[in-house]
Formats: sequence, C-alpha cells, structure tokens
Amino acid sequence: MDTVNNDTMDFSLDDISWKGLTLTEAAAKRIQQLTSEESWIHISVKPSGCTGYAYVMKQIDAPTDEDLRFESHGAVFFASQKAMPFIDGTIVDYTRDGLNQNFTYSNPNVKAECGCGESFGV
Repeated sequence: MDTVNNDTMDFSLDDISWKGLTLTEAAAKRIQQLTSEESWIHISVKPSGCTGYAYVMKQIDAPTDEDLRFESHGAVFFASQKAMPFIDGTIVDYTRDGLNQNFTYSNPNVKAECGCGESFGV
C-alpha cells in the first residue's frame, strides 16, 4: 500500500511580501499633524456592517511587534499585520467638504461595499 505524504505548510503572515499602504499628499499632511514622538497613527480593520469589515484608524502610543511600519510623503504610520490581507495596496486620502473632513480608502481588494459606505467585503 502506498503512503501519501499529507504534510501541509503553515501559513504565516511574516512570510508574505506586501504591496503596502500609501497616502496621498493630503493624507500624509493630516497624519503628520496627528502624530508626534509619543503618538502614532495605526490602521486596521474590524468586523462591521452589512458587508463585513470597517476601517479603523486610531492613535497609538507605540506600535507592537505585529504592526508594520509604512512611510509615505514623509508621514510615518503603522498598520496591523493581521489586517494586511484586507487592506494591502490601499491608497488613503484625506478630504474636506465644508465642515466634513475624513480619511477615505481606495482599496483594490474590495469586492462589495454597503450603500452607506461604512463597511466593505473582500
């Protein structure tokens, strides 16, 4: 009887080569305004909404070993390594429209978005 080798390779986020995240000049300028030597911007995702995930941008005191460091247009920011399969290749912009101002995401991985724009699916 022949034996079959069923060894499987473990998947590791550390072994992946990421395209990364980039900022527009407007986003970089705003992130530089929000960061200091004691506070950094961190991008991740969380389960949310009707299509699956929502972007999370927050200030952190320090990155963890699981965060990836990015620099774009002189702005340094961090992203959760676990979020990278969902946000890899994303371009982050910062827009102002009257009193409204927010970060927007051009994510090539998105397959569906909810009607209100609060969540996305990959």
